[in-house]
Amino acid sequence: MNYKDDFNPENEQNETNSIDLTMPASSRNESDVKKPNVDHETNTHDFDRSSYETHNTQETNYREYTTASHGGEATRSKEEPKTSNKRNLKGFASTLAAGVIGSVLTLTILPHTDYMKNYFEKADNQSAATEVKPVTAQPTVAKTSGASIADTVEKVSKAIVGIENYQKQQSSDFFGNSSPSQSVETGSGSGVIFQKNNNDAYIVTNNHVVEGASKLEISLYNGEKTKAEVVGTDALTDLAVLKIDAKYVNATASFGDSSTLRPGDQVYAIGNPLGLDLSRTVTQGIISATNRSIAVDTSAGSWDTNVIQTDAAINPGNSGGALINSQGQVIGINSLKISENGVEGLGFAIPSNDAIPIVNQLIKNGKIERPYIGIGLEDLDQIPQIYWQNLPSSVQKGVMITQVDPHSAASSSGLEVKDVIVSMNGTKIGSSSELRKYLYTKVNVGDTVKFGVYRNGKLKTIDVKLSK
Repeated sequence: MNYKDDFNPENEQNETNSIDLTMPASSRNESDVKKPNVDHETNTHDFDRSSYETHNTQETNYREYTTASHGGEATRSKEEPKTSNKRNLKGFASTLAAGVIGSVLTLTILPHTDYMKNYFEKADNQSAATEVKPVTAQPTVAKTSGASIADTVEKVSKAIVGIENYQKQQSSDFFGNSSPSQSVETGSGSGVIFQKNNNDAYIVTNNHVVEGASKLEISLYNGEKTKAEVVGTDALTDLAVLKIDAKYVNATASFGDSSTLRPGDQVYAIGNPLGLDLSRTVTQGIISATNRSIAVDTSAGSWDTNVIQTDAAINPGNSGGALINSQGQVIGINSLKISENGVEGLGFAIPSNDAIPIVNQLIKNGKIERPYIGIGLEDLDQIPQIYWQNLPSSVQKGVMITQVDPHSAASSSGLEVKDVIVSMNGTKIGSSSELRKYLYTKVNVGDTVKFGVYRNGKLKTIDVKLSK
């Protein structure tokens, strides 16, 4: 089955199934992208797939305090210095005595007043105002018989936003002279407001909706617009968290427990298909299947994404929107669909239970920290057998190392270019996506992994301590 992509194919690169792990996933150059197999449902004209970071600057004003010296007359008698010294000594003694008495009074009286209590309460309130509580999945409760799905959808729709992606582009005149770059809208998608505190409100969406943006504009349900700041993104899981001023937000959505879903459960997709003209469109369907695995090529490499399958209509622009249950809880983030002639009703969403840990890490750290080896890889079945280095005929799958970072754990552990990795801690590794999946889900930073490696036709075991 072929998967098609909505991105402009002229800007996509045709590459072999090669992954560069010489940089951590959160910081690698995201311009080396293969054409995705699956539609990322963004209403987009073109993405350059470059990494996007925001840098916050803060200015602090400093006030300088100066003390003025008070001098005496211009001329003094010979005895005057002695008198002046006496005066200075008396003044110093008086000041010292006053300081001691003041300190004693402060330590004696202050604990019996409300000053300290009010001071610390004020500090605690300020800290609570900026604290972001970890997101959790709410238990799914039975829907009351009198509840209307229209009321539920109306309530959740107020937490659904439109996201417009603006990117810097340069234009040239007839003579080839370049003009200053301007921000041009290159695509749009959807997002879900899931948390609000006194100052900020947080939005979850897809990474491919915001990737490469120089500016992000948020459209709210009441028509208001505001700019968003990127809190963090993760290309592998295709998730991103944005932040806007809380004053624009009147409603938030809550996450439900996606592990309770069963095929046949009623669901509703809410988003902005084909742009903001059709904002907060609602489509109805059922859960077609759970725990589907879809191979997706992202700007950070290939990844087998765990998804919920639904027949609720998901179209370009729905990406990042909500898939909700009949109780109005977000149980998935709409992300993909299979786009092929004659194929209908095959949409996919990232399960809420998979999204929640990523969202919490992005809010806390601004990125997802994953183990780092320091190698570039190529699937063995993509390499002509002449380069297989005398592998036994029984070895038909694995990944060949094509590059080693000299300052990485791989280099210090003895992994070499042309080594063929066939296992990790005894688990067979047949492709680069399998290696990545094991590395990012089964082990942690600081763990030591036993790599089964063929070198010059002989099997070796090499221990690699993972770094970040």
